[in-house]
Amino acid sequence: MKVTILDIGPDEEEEIIFKCRALDDDMVKIINRFKQGGGKLTVYKNSEMFFIEPGEVFYFESVDQKVFAYCKSEVYQVKNKLYELLDELPGWTFVRISKSAILNLNKIKSLVPAFSGRYEALLKNGEKVIISRQYVGALKERLGI
Repeated sequence: MKVTILDIGPDEEEEIIFKCRALDDDMVKIINRFKQGGGKLTVYKNSEMFFIEPGEVFYFESVDQKVFAYCKSEVYQVKNKLYELLDELPGWTFVRISKSAILNLNKIKSLVPAFSGRYEALLKNGEKVIISRQYVGALKERLGI
């Protein structure tokens, strides 16, 4: 994929042009992301509403039909379902690692093989999360290993 960035004059309108053979799911997600703008996540804690950048989230986890966003030192509740988050979040940064979790690839410090074909990810905040064996292949592909 080729990326071209052009400087424009102050009176010209900013424009994004996608040239592709076919409009696949990843392209649609990128286009939707641009249409939505920077896009902060709406999260909740103790009946307060907060707005955070998706990049602040280390991982999302679904527990008892509630979804939580785990940040460096805070945990927030999210009203979205995991599959909705996967559609909204940048696909090149977030990946599903189990039926109940989504991981921010930028927050991985190291990966260690675990038993039964699973992997354990040590995150930059010191937490550990397990990658289910059925999602290990997709994770490796995304990381290029």
